[in-house]
Amino acid sequence: MFKLILFIKCSGPKDPIFIFSRSGNLPQLLTRSEPISLSIVIVNWNTRSLLSECLKSICEFSPSCAFEIIIVDNASADGSSEMVRDAFPNCTLIASKTNLGYAKANNLGIEKAQGELILTLNPDTQLIDDSLDRCIAFMDQNIRAGAAAARLLNADGSVQQSVRNFPTLPNILFEIIGLAKLFPKSRLFGNYRCGWLDYAKTQQVEQPMGTFLLFRKAVLDQIGLFDEAFPIFFNEVDLLRRMKNHGFEIWLCADASIRHLGGASTRQVRKNMIWESHKSLMRYLKRWCLRWWNAPLLWALNGIIWLGAFVRARGVYAGFRP
Repeated sequence: MFKLILFIKCSGPKDPIFIFSRSGNLPQLLTRSEPISLSIVIVNWNTRSLLSECLKSICEFSPSCAFEIIIVDNASADGSSEMVRDAFPNCTLIASKTNLGYAKANNLGIEKAQGELILTLNPDTQLIDDSLDRCIAFMDQNIRAGAAAARLLNADGSVQQSVRNFPTLPNILFEIIGLAKLFPKSRLFGNYRCGWLDYAKTQQVEQPMGTFLLFRKAVLDQIGLFDEAFPIFFNEVDLLRRMKNHGFEIWLCADASIRHLGGASTRQVRKNMIWESHKSLMRYLKRWCLRWWNAPLLWALNGIIWLGAFVRARGVYAGFRP
């Protein structure tokens, strides 16, 4: 019988090895003394079925190092917490009574994590091969790397454009007035969405999507965790900007890929999330781009961004509400 080895934390003097078989038998518990190398942190909100498939994929393509899985559930009403307790009892579950948002929930998981590497992983993803091991090996070989991302694939295997440059006043303006859409591969007009990027090449990038980000814990200890002023959107952008400013590298690993279904949580409250994304973009631009000489342009963009939110959401909504 084919058997799968999965290292997961438990309380006690030694870390356990659970051996799972594909036939669904209950795990046999063995013990060995091995420190946890990787902590996988998953924030979930009402995506029970997707979370289950995500966890199954981690079991099927588990990394070769000792690791733990920490799930922070944001007061889901679909039985997500119960599913984790019943089907994946060896995962660490933090069941919040309120929706904390993505940033705060991730911080809770990271603060509990014991690994030298921290993977923040969305529940609407699935591992499809040993890509996680490749990302871990890359981090081990590149000591200046503060974070690494895998390529994100659609269900049909096509590559998602998951890398952006940091938002600036010019590149956001080009997005708004349509020049980025007209010239997507231009390094000037298409600067924000990086339409020229070769996803088949491992390279340094600025802002990979937060769906799968492998962080070095020592770097997070130095620069700080997710800023909870960005509860849903742009929190990973702000964190990666701080990381870059401290001299650490951010990489796209072209030989690592995962399946990403996309937007499962935010789609449930789409209109509120449109407002939240626009609010967070403005918050980011004010923090990182505002200077005395460009203030008029920023405030003009502010008005255009709010108008865009109103049109897209077809009315006024509150945005994220815990």
